[in-house]
Amino acid sequence: MSAEATNPATPGPVTGPAARWRARIDLRRLGRAALLGPATRDRLPSAISHVVDAHRAHYPGADLEILRRAYVLAESSHRGQMRKSGEPYITHPLAVTLILAELGAETTTLTASLLHDTVEDTDVTLDQVGEEFGAEVSYLVDGVTKLEKVDYGAAAEPETFRKMLVASGRDVRVMSIKLADRLHNMRTLGVMRPEKQARIAKVTRDVLIPLAERLGVQALKTELEDLVFAILHPEEYEHTRELIVDNASRPDDPLADIADEVRTVLRDADIPAEVVIRPRHFVSVHRVARKRGQLRGSDFGRLLVLVNEDADCYGVLGELHTCMTPVVSEFKDFIAVPKFNLYQSLHTAVARADGQVAEVLIRTHQMHKVAEAGVIALGNPYAPPSEEQSAADGERVDPTRPGWLSRLLDWQEAAPDPDTFWSTLREDLAQDREITVFRPDGGTLGLPEGATCVDAAYAQYGEDAHACIGARVNGRLATLSTVLRDGDTVQLLMGQDPASEPSREWLEHAHTPAARIAIQRWLAAHPTQGGEREGAEAQEDSPTIEGQTSTPLRPSAEMSTTRPANDVIVDQPGATVRLAGCCTPVPPDEVTGFAVRGGVVTVHRVECAAVERMKSGGRAEVDVRWGDTTECRVTLLAESFVRPHLLADLTEAMALEGAEIVSATVEPPTQQRVRHTYTLQLPDAAHLPALMRAMRNVPGVYDVSRAQTPGA
Repeated sequence: MSAEATNPATPGPVTGPAARWRARIDLRRLGRAALLGPATRDRLPSAISHVVDAHRAHYPGADLEILRRAYVLAESSHRGQMRKSGEPYITHPLAVTLILAELGAETTTLTASLLHDTVEDTDVTLDQVGEEFGAEVSYLVDGVTKLEKVDYGAAAEPETFRKMLVASGRDVRVMSIKLADRLHNMRTLGVMRPEKQARIAKVTRDVLIPLAERLGVQALKTELEDLVFAILHPEEYEHTRELIVDNASRPDDPLADIADEVRTVLRDADIPAEVVIRPRHFVSVHRVARKRGQLRGSDFGRLLVLVNEDADCYGVLGELHTCMTPVVSEFKDFIAVPKFNLYQSLHTAVARADGQVAEVLIRTHQMHKVAEAGVIALGNPYAPPSEEQSAADGERVDPTRPGWLSRLLDWQEAAPDPDTFWSTLREDLAQDREITVFRPDGGTLGLPEGATCVDAAYAQYGEDAHACIGARVNGRLATLSTVLRDGDTVQLLMGQDPASEPSREWLEHAHTPAARIAIQRWLAAHPTQGGEREGAEAQEDSPTIEGQTSTPLRPSAEMSTTRPANDVIVDQPGATVRLAGCCTPVPPDEVTGFAVRGGVVTVHRVECAAVERMKSGGRAEVDVRWGDTTECRVTLLAESFVRPHLLADLTEAMALEGAEIVSATVEPPTQQRVRHTYTLQLPDAAHLPALMRAMRNVPGVYDVSRAQTPGA
């Protein structure tokens, strides 16, 4: 059975208006290579003419001799072998190579693709490949051969998977060949039993499609999604196929009308641009149908505007938003802030009076190439970059380890064991949406949707994030468990204590492999330290002074402290003076007094909230002023994040400023935050600002204020 006949994602023989839906490279046009004629040493075999044409479109000056020799070796070594579909086996490496050639893979990758099954399935050895085609081709073939032995399913043996994936991860071209190999196998999956089709489709869905997404190979990812959709959800697939076919046969096309309007706008603005209709693939149409219910004609595709320069992208955007009705909520700028998989584009939408809304993608031709082919479009990672590549990929320091794949290698090195690496990787692959958060210095962090400040800390600082004590999100203090949203600005607060350690409960808030692996690694290395404390007893998590028990300091019975009368001069002879506990006034605060029962005058700071209440209640003010004494007693409130030895460091800072602690209360922590209340005796009220600064400078303390207790 041919690949075309068994390709479930091909919506049948649609003619007429359906032709407009073939706006991009059609990777399905060769599911089966032409039957092979005799190969000769003096000419390029006709069987790979499709590959040659596609390759020359990207590399006009490519040396085709190495491709000819690779084909001759592959054809002769696979001769006599047949696929389960009944085709000569050589049709498979040819089809895989064509997929890569159409996506712009360079010559070395195509050579390895033609040979990728020879070492596994024939008598050809890896040494022979190296002698004939060089170490680079040999390395790629070896990497793909190892990947062939991996079971990606739930029963995968973690250590084997890690070794194989890491081996491929050291050169992205290995994974590129593997993805193209899986695509062709999925195209011809119809010859297998239904249960085997379902098993392979699930593995493709759970592992290989997310890998394609993270490597930016959207052309492979979207077709794999459609093929999996057809196998695992045949009824929904068939319904979606009928929707696409019916829409293709309708006499009017709102997207074509909107495309003409866009062309007119850009022509009048003198912006050279190509405007094409880009059809949605099956899964995308299905998602839109579930989201919106009744589909509009414009929902079956999007407009793609291709320009020459980055600046032209913003020029197009400005003209569309000026001359047409923009849907502002649909705007996203992935040029200024590219996605983690190298994707760049401007997204917007324009609306017509009849309710038709067209999504518009605006990008340069180079951006489009990378959007479709991802890492495949980057060429040979070991070759000196061309001027065009240097301009497009200026931020890509190491071309062999782009973005997510680079992080994967870091995770496997840091993971304490293979099971941790495997489970963490599967969790990461399940994340299908990303957010971008901004650092105070203007840099960005790409994180999965649902990520917290814990994830941001480890994304920015690696294992140094163990010392993170909190964060400010959009300028406001936040706990490390705070979930971040797209566009948030995150300032991470780092402690200076070298003994800082992560808490076990951080694992509950960590969603990225970098964070989870780093925390688990630390906990595994320190099984008896702070990470082991479960926090069942609130007191066990309270800050303690070294050498003391973990019981919180008890509050004093008298938080509103009576002061000697000679500290305050009052215009009521014989009156007893008491400083109010709600605002704890000290010299040189501006103060006022109120007479209360028992001949007592309470002294408040004039800005205290209680003053206004007492005035409105009819209480008469009493004239009070400070005497000649410089000594004072004050109550301060400190707020901090939980960390070991915090209380010892804080009390030491107070002592160095000459403050005597009269009483203190440390509340049980909540969400890694703790409040301290201190009543302090100072030899000179002028020392208060310096004392408060010293307390704020203690790592982990984020605020110190004068006590304001309305109920006191």
